[in-house]
Amino acid sequence: MDRAPHPRPTRLRRTLARLTSAFATIALGATGLVALGGTAEGAAAANLAQNPGFESGLSGWTCSAGSGTTVASPVHGGSAALKATPAGTDNARCAQTVAVKPNSSYTLSAWVQGSYVYLGAGGTGTTDVSTWTPSAPGWQQLSTSFTTGAATTSVTVYTHGWYGQPAYYADDISLAGPGGDPGDPVPGAPSGLRTAGATSSSIDLSWSPVTGATGYNVYRDGSRVQSVSGASATVTGLAAATSYQFQVTATNAAGESPRSSAVTGTTTAGGGGGDGTVPKHAVTGYWQNFNNGAAVQKLRDVQDQYDIIAVAFADATGTPGAVDFTLDPAVGYGSEQQFKDDIKAKQAAGKSVVISIGGQNGTVSINDSASANNFANSVYALMREYGFNGVDIDLENGLNPTYMTQALRSLSAKAGSGLVITMAPQTIDMQSTSGAYFQTALNIKDILTVVNMQYYNSGSMLGCDGKVYSQGSVDFLTALACIQLEGGLSPSQVGLGLPASTRGAGSGYVSPAVVNNALDCLARGTNCGSFKPARTYPGLRGAMTWSTNWDATAGNAWSNAVGPKVHGLP
Repeated sequence: MDRAPHPRPTRLRRTLARLTSAFATIALGATGLVALGGTAEGAAAANLAQNPGFESGLSGWTCSAGSGTTVASPVHGGSAALKATPAGTDNARCAQTVAVKPNSSYTLSAWVQGSYVYLGAGGTGTTDVSTWTPSAPGWQQLSTSFTTGAATTSVTVYTHGWYGQPAYYADDISLAGPGGDPGDPVPGAPSGLRTAGATSSSIDLSWSPVTGATGYNVYRDGSRVQSVSGASATVTGLAAATSYQFQVTATNAAGESPRSSAVTGTTTAGGGGGDGTVPKHAVTGYWQNFNNGAAVQKLRDVQDQYDIIAVAFADATGTPGAVDFTLDPAVGYGSEQQFKDDIKAKQAAGKSVVISIGGQNGTVSINDSASANNFANSVYALMREYGFNGVDIDLENGLNPTYMTQALRSLSAKAGSGLVITMAPQTIDMQSTSGAYFQTALNIKDILTVVNMQYYNSGSMLGCDGKVYSQGSVDFLTALACIQLEGGLSPSQVGLGLPASTRGAGSGYVSPAVVNNALDCLARGTNCGSFKPARTYPGLRGAMTWSTNWDATAGNAWSNAVGPKVHGLP
């Protein structure tokens, strides 16, 4: 569905007329307003925007869903400009709050490139304003003006793009008018940043407190990942035996400081929270507790390339939120004890075995605290009874992020740091951080092992570059994975889920070679299609398939090809 805004010529003409009048007044020497981006006769009002040309990266600016970055080309002036990329339902809004005076007039302007680029100001205390261009193939100046209300002491200025559109660029943003009282000055950059401990999935950081700071932002490999109030932080959701670079900034009401000097921290190789015995790069396979025409396997028969085996599926009970598991006689076990012994044998071989909840026909609903507690208690009971390492969430009929988060955190508190949590959302569930599945994943990021999104049984979807991609190509895999990777998940928490054969799904099968090309593209920047990510993700967790049974039916072609590729990632 086309979500691009329809142009409104009448309103646009009125806006242009007002702007023309405003600039005419400026040219005549009106006080309080200046023509921005050019030279006005007389004293020019100061530019109140912080880091207006993005010469200091994104310092002073906050971009939604990690959508913004800075580039050296194209630029309007100086050496940098903003590049912000809409993705899914995020319009790539980049904003900052500026101190102003009540009952005062201001002019806001910016130079932009792209399609459907917006510039605006909110919280004015009178009428919030915005202006936009449907198309700016070269640098084009946008400008608007407003008067603050009687009690207004700050406004938020912003740019944004539009859904389904490519990245836009902005530079030399200016807010002209009388400056307000920002209170304390912008704090200085923190010093003394150091690592203070590490596990296989987290690194502790500390630094010297900064005078005047009310908070701090933590950056990992250039991207902001955490905001804290004190001079220490624990960064979680990291890959084992992996090095990361960290910086911090200090913040207060006046803005954000420059970044500190960088330090490097390395996670340990052992198991940790959310990891269990899962290796740095892992292959997940679903084992079918039923016979649907695929090769029937006992758990001991599951191919050795699989590091996480998801037993599909637990079933809903008559108690809201609770689940149970019954071994299907069709699998051929003589007793449940044989099945439990097979689980132990797989674990002794370094594998993790989890119980999967849901599937296409699953009807487990967790919509309140009582059902969340029932879920946690029943899953933990299955873990104790069968020896499962954790749980897989494969609810294809929706979930409630508030209560699923509560359920999984309750389960984590019972099971401890070795708990393995995997998720298998559909593509539509991970198009935006506002989606329930994506929210849940981010809510439990510190205990989450991996999200293996299902890149099959799907229609066309948006990639992180705002373009539409059809399933069945390397671009579909890489451009959609990019949404998760840039939307807040650690690379170690992202896997590619594909069917093991043409019979494993209704649509979306790709050859193992395509899966491997996508893994190379994301982890190494090689073998990409037309879409190439702006950076590489060597910590990418790996891949998943439905199912080990369909893989066996096809002669293990999927695991024999994809398994070594995953295990050989950097």
